[in-house]
Amino acid sequence: MNMEHIVATTAGQHALVSIVIELLCITLAWYVLQELKLDLFMRRARSLQARLLQVMLAVVLGHLFAGFVIDYWEWSNLLKGIVE
Repeated sequence: MNMEHIVATTAGQHALVSIVIELLCITLAWYVLQELKLDLFMRRARSLQARLLQVMLAVVLGHLFAGFVIDYWEWSNLLKGIVE
């Protein structure tokens, strides 16, 4: 195997793991948002706009949390260089 293939494979694996983490965190944020009483802040809690707001909030919160998780994962992998 040449070095380019190894780098491409590693980058692909990193991208796949990042996508999976991102989707899991968005799903988790959606699950958590279901417990909030967002209807207190909206005129029609079951309207299309209210559901879209929930989806947008889930994406934003999930993306922020996923960024934290991915950064933490990358930093912990960098620490392996200190131990070795």
